[in-house]
Amino acid sequence: AFERSSALFSGGIISRQDFDNAQFNYQNLQAKVNSLKQAYLLVEEGPRQEEIDAMKGQVEQARGLLAYDEDQENNTIIGSPIDGRVLERAVEQGEYVTNGFVGDKGAKGYVVTLADLNDLQVELDVAENDFSKIHMGSKTVVTTDAFPDRKYDGQLVEISPIANRQKATVQVKVQILHPDDHLRPDMNASVAFVDPEAPRQQRSSIAPVTIPASSVRDQSVFVLSGGKAIRRHVQVSGSTPQGIRIAQGLSGGEDLILNPPANLRDGDKVRIKGDLR
Repeated sequence: AFERSSALFSGGIISRQDFDNAQFNYQNLQAKVNSLKQAYLLVEEGPRQEEIDAMKGQVEQARGLLAYDEDQENNTIIGSPIDGRVLERAVEQGEYVTNGFVGDKGAKGYVVTLADLNDLQVELDVAENDFSKIHMGSKTVVTTDAFPDRKYDGQLVEISPIANRQKATVQVKVQILHPDDHLRPDMNASVAFVDPEAPRQQRSSIAPVTIPASSVRDQSVFVLSGGKAIRRHVQVSGSTPQGIRIAQGLSGGEDLILNPPANLRDGDKVRIKGDLR
């Protein structure tokens, strides 16, 4: 188009303005061609090392931002180092939680209290006079005040390296081997150490308890405890003129409810006759 316009301008057919416009368009397109050639050569040669290093820096920066965001996301999840049951929840929704110093009116330092109810131990003090009778691994029988008719096998797993001079005792820990849902942390418990030299029948025997026949209903009795009727399952081993012999379920000395009414239920409040409190 430029060459044709040049010939027409030489013959005086087009004006100078038309020729200048054609020449301008030609030069502009030529500049674009040169620019594209230069870009093509750069593509063939590849990026410079400075550009590669700059891009690597941007990639590392992006990775750092990603790691920071992932860490922030992980901070929104509160995990426990053990498997257990929640005993107490210390905070409510909307409260602040911190892992630093906790003031009286500041944020809470913990969220919940956990306990592994499958890993329960009994702490007790053994008198120094009886200390020579026990050793690591000694077998025990554990009972609780809440469920005295339930017995749990235990084993001595820890002995304190020091003694208590004031009480003349040594603290030991007994592991409950097979806990169940009836056990709770901080329960009062009693531990009986089993003498390995005693005959097995002698170790497991329990003196039977004789009670009036009228107190037994459906293989159970009601014991008065804390102003309530507590139902206990018992095992009857026979009868005597004095009453029914109980092989398991009672240790003796409990306050029984005689002739319990048919509508009496476990946990019902009761009052001793003549007690006006």
